[in-house]
Amino acid sequence: LFLAVCAVGIGGTFQYGYNVSIINAPTQHIHRFLNETWTSRYHKELNPDLLTFLWSVIASVFSLGGLCGALIGGSMAIRLGRKGALLMNNVIAILASILMGISFPTRLFELLIAGRFLIGINAGIGICVQPLYIGEVAPKHLRGGMAMGSSIFLTGGILMGQIIGLRELLGAERYWPLLLSSSCFPAFAQLLFLPWFPESPRYLLIDKGDALSCAQALKRFHHSSEYRREMEDIQRECFALDGEKPKKPWQLFIDRGVRWQLITVIVMTMGQQLSGINAIYFYTTYIFEQAGISAEKIPYVTLGTGGFECLAALTCGLLIDYVGRRSLIIGGYLLMALWSTVLTFSLTYQELYSWVPYVSVTSLFAFILSFGLGPGGITNTLIAELFIQSSRPAAYMIGGTISWISFFTIGMLFPFIVNGLKQYCFVVFLLECSLVAAFIFLVIPETKNKSFLEIRKEFHKLNFGRNT
Repeated sequence: LFLAVCAVGIGGTFQYGYNVSIINAPTQHIHRFLNETWTSRYHKELNPDLLTFLWSVIASVFSLGGLCGALIGGSMAIRLGRKGALLMNNVIAILASILMGISFPTRLFELLIAGRFLIGINAGIGICVQPLYIGEVAPKHLRGGMAMGSSIFLTGGILMGQIIGLRELLGAERYWPLLLSSSCFPAFAQLLFLPWFPESPRYLLIDKGDALSCAQALKRFHHSSEYRREMEDIQRECFALDGEKPKKPWQLFIDRGVRWQLITVIVMTMGQQLSGINAIYFYTTYIFEQAGISAEKIPYVTLGTGGFECLAALTCGLLIDYVGRRSLIIGGYLLMALWSTVLTFSLTYQELYSWVPYVSVTSLFAFILSFGLGPGGITNTLIAELFIQSSRPAAYMIGGTISWISFFTIGMLFPFIVNGLKQYCFVVFLLECSLVAAFIFLVIPETKNKSFLEIRKEFHKLNFGRNT
């Protein structure tokens, strides 16, 4: 089971984190490449406004690709299987790496844009299908910890991207095409290792009706004497579905039986993106500078933020099946609200006292830790648990779509929010985190050690009233 999580993670959410991270290091090098390419092609200097526009397209087209990936990820998981969709997804990553790698020698910045779009599609599919696979192969007493593999590999990808992007490694100017095309290596790793693992047993039995392959897969994943318990659980869910086919995303919006589950997915995915974590990274350089850290050393100190995210994800993975999902995610949002308050005050009085910048640095790392312990780690886990087999792929498509739209929107609006509100932008995030925590407290039941059918029964009372 552990090796299966690693095999799906390396080409799944790792790619998302890695490709979000590596684009930061070569920013100036790509600007120079755009200028030189434009001059040689049109024999005139590139207009600064047009340069800014082209760079914005290169950076943001990843989000557009992610949105497209989220829209097709669920359908791929149904048609090709969870494992088949992940394997096919690596072809997109390899093609994207080739396009980005040859953009410099061919002097075609359009290939860079196309490559970033394709790697965005890869990330969108991976972040949709990987949690599906892990959630379906995990026994219920380990489901939380295993599902945290998605978050651990995502934060691991961010940290790895920060490390590889250092100027001593691939962050130097001559290496930036190799840096951007290095995402082919996780893709090749998954193509090498994932074929050794079985398809999702739930997919084999419920979607394909193949009881023999399901039993063989369960024997591989579980002890030969314990697989029958998991088989019985899957058979009960199959019986409850009574031949129901996988639903389309729009069908969930008109299905009263999943109304509150769907509302929960929308609130949690929007809450995760709009929680203020982007503001934290925006302020990182400023906070470090105020603490007296030189500009040359800031990229190395920034590695600490990536390391803290990984630490938080690992800690959450260890705690989730003991503490429970509900307590961790509510606690995470409330702690983020607390640190937003502290950051508002510390950034306001940053220059009054010499010790205040260190409060800001501490609050920054504490905010990241709180995010990783709560919403950063548990959101995807809960989406897998709130739906039964027929609705789960569509739910991930909806959740992924909303997440990518929110990611793109905050990327476009955030600079204006910061310019308008300055450090008081954290008051907005304080309110948002508090409201999401209140919603989860009032609506979401604890899902620890419960089967998918038991969780559906809990929501039945909300969807149809207490007396039904």
